[in-house]
Amino acid sequence: MSIITLTSDFGNVDYRVSAMKGKILSLHPEVSIVDISHDIQAFNLIQTSYIVRNAYKYFPKGTIHILSVDSFFHKSRKNILYKADGSYFLAADNGLLSLVFFDIKPEGIYEITLNNRFDDIVNFTSTDILVPAAVHLANGGLPEVIGRKIDTAKQLLFPKPVFNESEKMIIGEVTYIDNFGNIISNINQDLFETISKNYDNFTIKFRNLSLSRVFSSHTEVVSDWERETEFHGQSAAIFNDSQLLELTIYKGSRKNGAKTLFGLNVGENIYIEFS
Repeated sequence: MSIITLTSDFGNVDYRVSAMKGKILSLHPEVSIVDISHDIQAFNLIQTSYIVRNAYKYFPKGTIHILSVDSFFHKSRKNILYKADGSYFLAADNGLLSLVFFDIKPEGIYEITLNNRFDDIVNFTSTDILVPAAVHLANGGLPEVIGRKIDTAKQLLFPKPVFNESEKMIIGEVTYIDNFGNIISNINQDLFETISKNYDNFTIKFRNLSLSRVFSSHTEVVSDWERETEFHGQSAAIFNDSQLLELTIYKGSRKNGAKTLFGLNVGENIYIEFS
C-alpha cells in the first residue's frame, strides 16, 4: 500500500488539511494518509525541516511526503519534487527541501509541471499541484512524467555552529523548541566530542546560566537521579536522539519547561566554553 504523509502550517481549525485528504482519497481511495504535523508555525522552514528530517526516516522507502509550508501559489515560484534517500518529497521551491537535506544529495530534482499551462488556474497549491503529483507517484508513476528534471532548486543555509579556537568556545544557537519546552540547539555530538577530547573541562552557557555536564540521553538523566520526585524541575543538558545538544527540565512542559524557565528563544546563542 502506498503512503502519503502530510506536513503543513495550516493548523487543524481551517478546512485546508481536510481538503488535501479529500482530494487524495478522490484520486486514490486505497492510499494510506499519515499526518506528520499541521502545527508548524506559519512559514517556519527551520522548524519544518527539523520535524520532517527526524520523522521521514521511520517511514518505508518509497513513501511520498507533501510539505505544505509557505506553499501558497505564486506564478513566479516553482513547485518541486525531490527524490532523496529512497523516498519522494514535494514542496514549493522556497528552500525548505535544501534544509531537510542539507547533508544529503538528492537523487533527482524535478520542477513539477502539472497545472503550469497558460490556461490553468491554481486556487490552492496543495490540492491543485502537490496532491495530484503525489498520487501519480503513489500509483507507480515516474517523476519524469509530471516534472522536468532540473539541476538545482532554491538553497537556504542551515545555521551551523562554529568553533572559535582563540576563545576555546563553540558558538551555537537555538533552532527548535519542542512540545515539552525542550530547547534544541544546532550543536551536534560529533563536533562536541571532537573538540572536547583536547580539553579537561567544559561549561555550557546561555543567558546568565550554565551547566557543566551533558548526558547522553533522557534515560541517563533518570538513572543518574535515583529518586525521580526529588529531581522534578531539575535542569540538564543532553544529546537527544538527533545527536543535538538539548537543554531540558526534568518532567517539564510548555508551561514549566526549559523554554519558560530559561527564557531562550529560537535564534539565541548557546556557548560551550572549554578549559
